Formats: sequence, structure tokens, C-alpha cells
Amino acid sequence: MQKVSLYFENGLLLEAKGFGAEGTSVGECVFNTSLTGYQEITTDPSYAGQFVTFTMPEIGNVGCNAQDMESKGAHCKGIIVRAYNDKPSNFRSEESLATLLKDNGVLGITAVDTRFITKMLRDEGAMMMVASTEVHTVDELKKVLDSTPRIEEINYIEEVSTKVSYVHNEARFNIKTFAYDAPQTSKKIIALDFGIKRNILNELTHAGMEVTVVPNSMAVEEILAKIEAKECDGVFLSNGPGDPLILKDEQEKIRKLIAAKVPMFGICLGHQLLSISHGYDTYKLQFGQHGGNHPVQNQETKVVEITAQNHNYNVPTNIEEVATVTHINLFDQTIEGVKYNEAPIMSVQHHPEASPGPHESAYVFEEFAEMLK
Repeated sequence: MQKVSLYFENGLLLEAKGFGAEGTSVGECVFNTSLTGYQEITTDPSYAGQFVTFTMPEIGNVGCNAQDMESKGAHCKGIIVRAYNDKPSNFRSEESLATLLKDNGVLGITAVDTRFITKMLRDEGAMMMVASTEVHTVDELKKVLDSTPRIEEINYIEEVSTKVSYVHNEARFNIKTFAYDAPQTSKKIIALDFGIKRNILNELTHAGMEVTVVPNSMAVEEILAKIEAKECDGVFLSNGPGDPLILKDEQEKIRKLIAAKVPMFGICLGHQLLSISHGYDTYKLQFGQHGGNHPVQNQETKVVEITAQNHNYNVPTNIEEVATVTHINLFDQTIEGVKYNEAPIMSVQHHPEASPGPHESAYVFEEFAEMLK
């Protein structure tokens, strides 16, 4: 392992060791409290532009495999772990985490106090940082950090969205057969890809929808034409990275879909874009919500669901002027889900498709399927 220097925008310099790719990367540092699922987190496109600090100290134990990939590669700037295990022990392991990171040009950082970093981010908020195997002095690192655009200034959607439309042909992973079930579909939807996760697609098809994934750049007129020709029954707005307020083209596209009363379902970034497109701008949380143990209460049933979360932005409370709040986060009382009053549109902030779990919120895919009927 070689030396890696970490410099944060608050002036903190830390020295660590590297196990992934080499080089210099700049991004926003956040922390994730999940105990499992490090491969799914690393390959989640929503983390593009970010360094992920894992609070779970031991990472790498079970290796990586093709079935647990949430996308075609790793999109985060780097991962920060207390202790990395380069000798995985699991019958499903096909390669080490270090190999996955190297193949995707992502920094792996270890031998550093992740508890200290987490407490700093909790107290001071998510912040920009630079990590480098090449540059090690404060002056040089600060120069790199200061000259690089902040995450809220970069449209990472262009980087992670598919360039070619395709039909997703897998459903939920079957742990008995260790294969993906074949979808049994009755409705057709278009999924606008802002950084979509594989398991979201699996859950949509499992709920009975044939999903055509399209680039974020697809013209809204083309989507509306497919709706008019009854080639499509609704639209899904995916998760994705970055600040939703800068995505002006996507907002205008969604406004036209809202005006046409197209049935829609949004998750995470899609949830935020629906709010903005209705005239209710999002705001940034201090350190975001990233983990697999967040309690969310369904306001219709009063049932508490343990959910997976990955977001830095939230919709405002005055969205109740145009929508009914369906879910509330019990950690901080922020809005986690809404159904709009004047159109067949619903959205959630948390991740109901969570893999490896929890799975308590997966019913929302069935609700969307019922909406299409």
C-alpha cells in the first residue's frame, strides 16, 4: 500500500494508505452507516462526485461479484475505510474490492480514523476534499481543491446516464436459484436514467412492468408521442447524483410530463426533481442521510419501515400545498414520500429497492403498478 494524502476544505490534512487506483481525485466527502453492501454502495451511480466514508470498520471481507453490481462500474471518487481486507472469504467472491476500484479508476483509502472523519462531517457537514497518491503538501493539495468545481456545480447526470436505450429483462434476484427471475410484465414504462440502479429495474419488472431505460437526454416530445400511441403507460424518474437544482433541462422535461398528466414515479433524485418541477425547490441537508437503518413511517398505515437512504437534498415541507405526504423520516422528521393531488404521480426519497436490504418498502413498486392500471 502506498501513501495517500487527504486534505479537507476545513484545512485538515490526514495521511492514509491506498489500495485502489492511483492518482488525484476531488469530491464531496460523506459517510455511510450501512453494515453490509459495500459493493452495492461503491457501484451506485448516485455517489458520483463523492468520497464515501464507511462507518463499518472492516471492509472487503466478502470480495465482489458480478451479481451484486448496481451498475456497470464504480462511479464514486473514492472510498475511505478503517481496515481493508484484501483476502476475501466468500463462495460468491469473484474478485477483491481493490481490483474493482483499480479497474474503475477509483481511489481506495485505508488506515485512517474513519470514526474521527464521521464525527467531523456530522458536526461540520459534508465537505469537499482532495485525495492523492501524487501530491502531499498542504499548499499543493489546497491549490488542487480550490481550482476544482464543487459538486453542486457539476452535472454528473451526463456522466452516469446510459447513452443508448435498452429494455431491462431481469426481475428480482432469487436466492434459491441464484439467478434473476424472468419478468412477467403487463404494463410498459419508460425509465429516465439519471443514474439508475440495477435493483430498481429488477423491482419494477418484478412488479409487472416492462422497462425501457432511456438516456436523460431523450426529448420529452418523443416520450409524449409514445404515451399518445399507447406504447408506454407511464414514466419512472430514477435516482442519481448531484444537486437537482442545476438540472434545468430535466426540470423542464418533467414540467411538460406533469402538464400532460403522465403517470410518474420518482425515487431519490427523481423525487426531488418532481418537487422542483412543481415549484418547490429542494434544500441541502447538513451531512445528508446515507445508510441502511433509517426508520421511516408510512403516514397512511402508521407502520414504521427500516429503509436504505442515500441523499444530500430534501423536498420542503410546503410541498403539502400540492401533495399529500405519505412517508416521514423518524430521525429528523423530513419528508420521505408524497403523492400529488392533481395527477397520478408519486415519489419517495428513500430506496425501496435496497440491496442487500432492508426490503420493507418494496411495496411502493406495486403501488406504482396499480396506479398504471
